[in-house]
Amino acid sequence: MKEFGTRAISGLLYVALLIGSLFLSEAFLILLFLFGLVCMAEFSKLIKLKGISQYFIFAIMYIGYWLWTFKLDINQGINEAVQILLVVTIFVNLILIKDLFAEKRIPLFESKRYIVTTFYLSSGFVFILLIANYGDVFTPLLILGTFLLVWINDSFAYITGKNFGKQKLFPSISPKKTVEGFLGGLFFACVGSYFIATYTETLNSTSWLFLAIIVSVFGTLGDLIESKFKRQAEVKDSGVIMPGHGGLMDRLDSIIFASPFIYLFLIIATYVS
Repeated sequence: MKEFGTRAISGLLYVALLIGSLFLSEAFLILLFLFGLVCMAEFSKLIKLKGISQYFIFAIMYIGYWLWTFKLDINQGINEAVQILLVVTIFVNLILIKDLFAEKRIPLFESKRYIVTTFYLSSGFVFILLIANYGDVFTPLLILGTFLLVWINDSFAYITGKNFGKQKLFPSISPKKTVEGFLGGLFFACVGSYFIATYTETLNSTSWLFLAIIVSVFGTLGDLIESKFKRQAEVKDSGVIMPGHGGLMDRLDSIIFASPFIYLFLIIATYVS
């Protein structure tokens, strides 16, 4: 009971900080940057990457995008830079998916450690920021809806899997995840997408439905990939900053991995509409 209370308090604090920051774009920018630094510390420990180079790379990418877009008022080249980053990030994420299914251990030679910290972790936070500012306008309800889809998917995947789960989804990596849990999370995320579309008035219901599918599929893959990194490091959690939950990356792994695919969908939806 005490553990449940601790878990609930730390979870509510995390949600309150995130939602509270959405009332002001600068607050969200700073909070997301701090989240990124914490996740970088946790992930660097998982993959045994020492030094501070990865932190500088993250800061340059994150702050550089913010300055380029909102402070320097220089539009030339930003779209091309984002497109290049999107292509490279998705390519690296696809390699991680391949490693998840094809390799017993994710290869972590020195250069790959920097590749994954740059184009898996740092890029993930940049694309979360890009989603929140899609169309160069801070749209808090868009990023809030995205987080809500993640939370709905995770919550109902856990509830469905615990009560009805029989077929293991990926037993060698995450023994508690089940096919039934995944389908339950997907179903309720799709249901939730209708209400998000109705009450946020950001995207139409069809677009939010597609986002629910993207979040469920790629969010689950992101969770599994982080679980594989943790299994290789022989640890249960990525950190201890959130009592009862583990590390901050344990809470953000889904949206970090899914964010470039979400952003790609937003681009496609804009051109199609």
